Amino acid sequence: MRLFILLCGCLGLVTLPRLITPPTYPAGVQAAVDYFKVESAGFAESCKALRKAVAKKEKAPGAARRALAECRYHYKHIESFLEYFFRSSSTIYNRAPKFEAEEGGMEYQSPIGLQVIESMLYEPHVDERLLLQQIDAVESAAADLTALLYGLRADDRQILESLRIELIRIMALDITGYEAPLLKSGIRESCEALVSFSCQLQPYLITGEKRSDSVRYYLDRAMDLLKASDFDGFDRMGFLKEAALPLQRQLGLLINERNLELNTTRTLNYSASTIFSADALVPEKFPGEHTGDKRQEDVDMGKLLFSDPRLSGNGRKSCSSCHNPEKAFTDHLPVSIGFDGHQRLDRNAPTLLYSAYQFNQFWDGRAKSLEQQIRTVLRDPREMHADSVNEAAVTAIAAYLRSLHPMNSPFDQYIRGESGQLSVSVIKGANLFMGKAQCATCHFLPLFNGLIPPDYTLSEFEVLGTTADDGFGKHPRLSKDQGRYKQYPFPFFKGAFKTPTVRNAELTYPYMHNGAFHSLETVLEFYNKGGGAGMGLA
Repeated sequence: MRLFILLCGCLGLVTLPRLITPPTYPAGVQAAVDYFKVESAGFAESCKALRKAVAKKEKAPGAARRALAECRYHYKHIESFLEYFFRSSSTIYNRAPKFEAEEGGMEYQSPIGLQVIESMLYEPHVDERLLLQQIDAVESAAADLTALLYGLRADDRQILESLRIELIRIMALDITGYEAPLLKSGIRESCEALVSFSCQLQPYLITGEKRSDSVRYYLDRAMDLLKASDFDGFDRMGFLKEAALPLQRQLGLLINERNLELNTTRTLNYSASTIFSADALVPEKFPGEHTGDKRQEDVDMGKLLFSDPRLSGNGRKSCSSCHNPEKAFTDHLPVSIGFDGHQRLDRNAPTLLYSAYQFNQFWDGRAKSLEQQIRTVLRDPREMHADSVNEAAVTAIAAYLRSLHPMNSPFDQYIRGESGQLSVSVIKGANLFMGKAQCATCHFLPLFNGLIPPDYTLSEFEVLGTTADDGFGKHPRLSKDQGRYKQYPFPFFKGAFKTPTVRNAELTYPYMHNGAFHSLETVLEFYNKGGGAGMGLA
């Protein structure tokens, strides 16, 4: 038989296995690979334990949830390495429990993984067959994780980039509870992720070197803070200001000083001090018709044209008619007034601050760039109804809008350590927003919009069941606007709208796509009721 196989191999009828010498890695990479091997085995075992616990769920539902939490803790040990080097393979483990649509086509990916399992374990009546299918998929994939290492090529720069991305994931997702909102295991998960972070970073830290000592100090400080509290009581503002952001800053300096800089992301600027720096994200990396270096004269011209009514067909309406700079680029109307000065448009005018940092424009995301959005508004008979569209004007206005990202609020200055104090109530509100209230699981830092961390390459849409008005009462009415469904007729897009920024929210009333909520208190009441579904709306 062996002779037969060898003969077939010589004739090209079968592929013979090749004896490949395992690659030789630098010390830091080898340590990360070894760590991944060990922790992958631990994750696989935790998946088996989860399956056993779920099989006994009816007798001990709490045990199944605890087993899932343990499984998630083990996953956090391999997350940075797995997500960075094997991104496509990682999708089975920890994706959000919602449909991912391939827009422009008719294909979509059904949700799968640990987050889906969590949502199922908290349902009052779960289909155990479907639940076990989810667990089987994760367990089966986990059993063969180390096979991914076959033929891996990696260097120190990649290991360090994977860690700096993981740190953003911890700050923007883990501590907010994004991945486990029901388990509320995010603080422990953050700690476990930092344990992995620390183990992989150790080969790059030199004893007695000032920069290495600074990194160690803030890393230890971050881990100590994460051990000190439960999910609801955790001081996220203190964690970010005193530990995580300084750690990000020092890690970036260490990487730069060692000449180990590598940026494979589309949007992140590693020259920025922290994720809350004004230049942390690169506007030119977001969709647009970029023509090289941005010029201040284009920005200045765009600012003038933005308020110029001569761009409209009747010479009376400008961009600033609906997006007034003195009103945080809104008009304070539920829905804007149209071209004729009387007719109402369909939707609320959102702020244009930070609008460059999106992958879709308009509430329903129908425009892919600022230029496309500007042309649409200029040509629309109900809005500007321009006789013609001057492309130079479009380019200049887009340049102006891309300049509207100040990042200079008291919050920004405080969190970056540039100013001394915020009021106790503001800090408490920020901690609630990023923690117990779970607002930051849709309004992600640093922009507090739907731009999803840690790589910020997708703008999120949500179905909230927004009501037609804010008189909820006994018989609330659902907004008739179907949102994104009009562009992409997937059932799960019915009533889906882009998640806007809540920066400057005090100034951007009224709220929601239809301007139905006139105060922030009403917005909070809507969410506290559980949105439309919580009010019994389908």
